[in-house]
Amino acid sequence: MNTLLWVIYPYLSLVILVGGLLWRYRYDKFGWTTRSSQLYESTILRWGSPLFHFGVLMVLIGHVGGLLIPKAWTEAVGITEHTYHLMAVFIGTVAGFCTLIGMGLLIARRRLTGPVFAATTRNDKAMYVVLAAVIVLGLWSTVRANVTGPGYDYRETISPWFRSLFYLSPDPRLMADVPVGFQIHVVAAFALFAFWPFTRLVHAFSAPVGYLTRPYVVYRSRGDRPGLRPHRPGWEGPPRLPPSRGTRTRSRR
Repeated sequence: MNTLLWVIYPYLSLVILVGGLLWRYRYDKFGWTTRSSQLYESTILRWGSPLFHFGVLMVLIGHVGGLLIPKAWTEAVGITEHTYHLMAVFIGTVAGFCTLIGMGLLIARRRLTGPVFAATTRNDKAMYVVLAAVIVLGLWSTVRANVTGPGYDYRETISPWFRSLFYLSPDPRLMADVPVGFQIHVVAAFALFAFWPFTRLVHAFSAPVGYLTRPYVVYRSRGDRPGLRPHRPGWEGPPRLPPSRGTRTRSRR
């Protein structure tokens, strides 16, 4: 079971992630989008989207720092374990709650706004369930172990195991004594990785680099300015010009 959960399953999830992204980019470029619903409703979106995205960004930075940077490196630059623990717990807890609140607002908006709910697919609903499970499990494990509990240093077990996957020398024994809450969180996270390429979450891999060099969009004002023709409704038709001098008009009797 340890080999299945901590060796085969992670590699299978990563293969599906990379292969799914390549397949999606090759055969579904027009579907590589968030399918924005801002035109339907923007009041709740104005609050929920920044909370969710900035929270996810902070959570991602914390996970990259905690999982990929060895403990010896932070101690070598003068960051003690106690200092790192306080920073990680405080910033991680705040970022987790921001992400959870933002996602709650987005889900409520999607359910209560008729046009947005009509544009919600079954794939979107399944994506929200898996994403919410990963966030709730991670937040619950952190609070339970490091806020209300005695504390748990995951950089001595989970982090070396995670890095060993990229060394192609995974050590499942490191995950044997990890608390169950963290184990379930890791399993749910790899399930999200496998599901990622087939959802609207693919937009996370689209860097808006072209936005920096894209030309400006020119808009013309409809205000009254010298030299512009007066605006008339379309149903009035084109203006009639008076007959020129020296011409005669005939009428049928």
